[in-house]
Amino acid sequence: MAADVLPVLAFYLFSTITVISALMVVIASNPVRSVLWLIAAFFSSAGLFVLLGAEFVAMLMLIVYVGAVAVLFLFVVMMLDVDFVALRQGMSEYLPLGAFVALILIVEIALVVGFWVVSPQVSTLIDNPAPAITQTTNTAALGNIIYDDYAYLFQAAGLILLVAMIGAIVLTLRTREGVKKQSVVAQMHRTREEAVALVDVKPGQGIN
Repeated sequence: MAADVLPVLAFYLFSTITVISALMVVIASNPVRSVLWLIAAFFSSAGLFVLLGAEFVAMLMLIVYVGAVAVLFLFVVMMLDVDFVALRQGMSEYLPLGAFVALILIVEIALVVGFWVVSPQVSTLIDNPAPAITQTTNTAALGNIIYDDYAYLFQAAGLILLVAMIGAIVLTLRTREGVKKQSVVAQMHRTREEAVALVDVKPGQGIN
């Protein structure tokens, strides 16, 4: 009996921490605390994935999101001297527009849920969502799904992310006048006469 109750208690514990942490990420006034709450949400989400039997995804949550993304956010927020009080001063002016956009999103979600059609094959998919644990490991099953069953969709998603990254770099690129830049080609073709100057300094004279 205790073995059946323990996973249920763990699920409710991790889910409650995830919801509370996600809420604190949004409403926290200090950005550093917001990132720390985000890390707590990642940890609790990893616990939920472990309960589902997806230990590989749980390790990805800890290594990639907590170990790289969240820590990067934390360092950026702590190192940048951003006046968040000044940024929030004009928030009330855009509040009606934000509420209007939120209302549109809620209506769209309601329309999607209202016209949801359940496929007649859904019972078969639920009964056999993935190979049994005795047949293959979680990591191997995930690899077969990504790189075998949905290989083209995975490659398309990678191309979309690549285009998005290039677009972000192009949009944020700023050219400034008077900035000295390194020219590798000019350095490679520089001759001895251009780099070294021989000065004949006589005794008692300085270098002008």
